Amino acid sequence: MNLEEKINGEIKTAMLAKDSKRLEALRAIKAEILLLKSSEKGSSEEAENKAMLKMVKQRKETAEIYTSQNRPELAEAELFQAGVIESFLPKQMSPEELQAAVKEIMTTVGASSMADMGKVMGVATKQLAGKAEGKAISEMVKKMLSGN
Repeated sequence: MNLEEKINGEIKTAMLAKDSKRLEALRAIKAEILLLKSSEKGSSEEAENKAMLKMVKQRKETAEIYTSQNRPELAEAELFQAGVIESFLPKQMSPEELQAAVKEIMTTVGASSMADMGKVMGVATKQLAGKAEGKAISEMVKKMLSGN
């Protein structure tokens, strides 16, 4: 069962349960999938995961803004939606798994110093798309190339 079929099933379940908060998040995912399908790139599992990671990141950033503006009820709604969207993403890599993957990539591209960061990041972001956030990948690459 592909992601769109899962989302459609979850939308039906949420409608029957009258769970409006969850329904809103599910409809946002469905809208993003439909946008991907109609785009030039088309809809692939990798593109869907990338789009959902972006949605989660946007909601978390928005929640931070709401929190800083003392609007906890709005922040809570954004975090709830982020949680629903995350539940459809593949399991994120642990720091140890990420470190091992980055180490392997560094060996493959022959990276040894910070000057090689671009080469490592190019390969790492493609290989680890959907499995780890870009920020986490970047921090791990910097840490490993600087020798810490």
